[in-house]
Amino acid sequence: MHMSYPEARYFGDKGENSAVFRPVDTPAELSAPTGDAIHYLATKASTQGEFGLYRVEMSAGAGGPKTHFHKTISESFFILDGTVRLFNGADWIDAKKGDFLFVPQGGLHAFRNDSDAPAEMLMLFAPGAPREEYFEGLAQLADATDEERTEFFIKHDSYFVE
Repeated sequence: MHMSYPEARYFGDKGENSAVFRPVDTPAELSAPTGDAIHYLATKASTQGEFGLYRVEMSAGAGGPKTHFHKTISESFFILDGTVRLFNGADWIDAKKGDFLFVPQGGLHAFRNDSDAPAEMLMLFAPGAPREEYFEGLAQLADATDEERTEFFIKHDSYFVE
């Protein structure tokens, strides 16, 4: 199978100084008192829609979303530290440092930290989507009606099956 490169999106002859560096000690954009945090490494806006990359810090025993799928974006998980329980649509897997899971559009998945230690992972969404609005909006759902909750999840391409 022959794969080709995408269409050019840069047309200069000399390249440009446009790289963006983010030091490891940059504070998380979204933090919870529990120690959970999300670092916005690369967003749809900063990658011109190519992808979104997030570093997720999960406290011990942190829950996670129930089984769901996305229609417009793929989601990938790369475990940096600890143990994250990943659901691949058929089985729950205790994923450890260095493990990777790719979930294409339509693929059932879920994740959680059931362990008694913190865990950390990278989440990659492609193409890019406004996931920051999703992550930040989750906190406001506690007081939402069922209708508002359903509308929020559909707006953010998250379809729950449980």
